[in-house]
Amino acid sequence: MSAATYLRDARRERHFYLALALPALLLIGLAAIVPVLWILRQSFLTIGGSFSTINYEKVLSSSLTWSALGTTLALSGTTLLICMILGIPLALTLASTSKRIANRVLILIMLPLWTSILVRTYGWLVLLRKDGLVNSTLKSLGLIDAPMPLIYNFNGTLIGMVHYMLPLFVLPVYAAIRDIDGNVIRAAASMGASLWYCVRTVILPLSAGGILSGSTIVFIYTLGFFITPAVLGGGKVNPISIRIDRTLSTFQDWGAASALGILLLTLVLLTGGMLYVTRWYLTRDTSHA
Repeated sequence: MSAATYLRDARRERHFYLALALPALLLIGLAAIVPVLWILRQSFLTIGGSFSTINYEKVLSSSLTWSALGTTLALSGTTLLICMILGIPLALTLASTSKRIANRVLILIMLPLWTSILVRTYGWLVLLRKDGLVNSTLKSLGLIDAPMPLIYNFNGTLIGMVHYMLPLFVLPVYAAIRDIDGNVIRAAASMGASLWYCVRTVILPLSAGGILSGSTIVFIYTLGFFITPAVLGGGKVNPISIRIDRTLSTFQDWGAASALGILLLTLVLLTGGMLYVTRWYLTRDTSHA
């Protein structure tokens, strides 16, 4: 086969796959890009219908916006940190067991994702309230004298968010660790490396891509959480998503709400970009080494 024929066939193959993907691309464009463009346009419209930056000036000059931004980052960052502390050892344990046992445990880990987030959030509301199962058990064991405030605060919101995001963090980390060549780990052990040293210098660097993928999913996803803070926060935990809802429901201010939405989208894009660059750098560095 000549080079020209090979290139022509390759172009035809690319065009064929592009034609297959075109309906999905159009759907994504209509369902995602068009609403974002509408919100962007709406954020520059005043009540009179003229274009202005007054909505952004109003939003950025409000202390409530910066408080909501701080709460959003605190919730997302703390959720990610707890997911890493709990998820990486769990993924390591699953990767060290047989596939049969690992698959069964993964099914148990994925079970919460088969339930509506609203149902799970209200389930935590029942468990964590003052007369709920957690406080009742701790009180019956004599560990506490009075019920602990586990809901309608930052901690209760955090529990619900970690419960939702932990499976989504474990899956890419487990896949990355599972793909590591076992001969590399056995070679490190044969050279006298302890278990902790092997994990720290071999397994974690080689699975950095999976850890960063899981971190990206958790952090970006939690930036826009609404149901869990609304239910478990009880009005005392107000990230940007709740700030947007209140701006619409209380003041019917579409311009300010759209400006807040664009601010949240910008935060997501910046965070995603930084995590992507970090993942690319670590993957390139690991491959080069």
